[in-house]
Amino acid sequence: MRVVVPVSRSVTVPPSKGGVWTRAWFTWILLVTGLCVVPAVALAWEADRLLQLATRHGGQTLHLAQSLNEMIHQVSRQDDDIRLQAINQFFNRRLLFREDIETWGQIDYWASPLEFMEKGQGDCEDYAIGKYFSLIASGMPPTRLRLVYVKAIFGGQASLQQAHMVLAYYPSSGADPLILDNLIGDIRPASRRPDLIPVFSFNSEGLWQGTQGPGAGDAVARLSRWREVLVKARDQGFL
Repeated sequence: MRVVVPVSRSVTVPPSKGGVWTRAWFTWILLVTGLCVVPAVALAWEADRLLQLATRHGGQTLHLAQSLNEMIHQVSRQDDDIRLQAINQFFNRRLLFREDIETWGQIDYWASPLEFMEKGQGDCEDYAIGKYFSLIASGMPPTRLRLVYVKAIFGGQASLQQAHMVLAYYPSSGADPLILDNLIGDIRPASRRPDLIPVFSFNSEGLWQGTQGPGAGDAVARLSRWREVLVKARDQGFL
């Protein structure tokens, strides 16, 4: 996703205080993306299903799926820090960044982890989604993870902002989340990412303003693109 958003003089950029992102442009991005929330789902990991589907594609897809499967099993008994580092590096180092229009011929497409591996490339949503499902597959509770829509500031120029998505990990409720991002290789606390302005966050259980704001939806509402990804992930063994 590489849409540059000029900021008018009437817009105030929400500050980051104490490591907690406190304010979000929820309504604006909700209207742009047409997003809402899906029901919570039971989570499971069916590695055989993923490998069976990857075998049909062969080559790179099968190799990546096998590598991901092996890594998930290796880190499943490790602490969260090791899981985060391993899965973050897997996607950042093994898959290429490309715009959706180049990969899918569409302005915006949310790929499942298997689709991402099949293409060998994807954009920011694909990185965040792949890491989310892989961490859950390793045994991490989904309540500790949220996909976060942000505005990314490049070159320190607040007048030029870009829609972007990252994955946030919460070591505890209300804690300063750690950010897994394809733009920056290392995992940093949100308080050390002043270049990211949170808009809203979500997972398979709900939708929130920013990363720490009040709930903005419940499990009976719908999130169109996210719902489609959940269905594909379930079919491919991730749920």
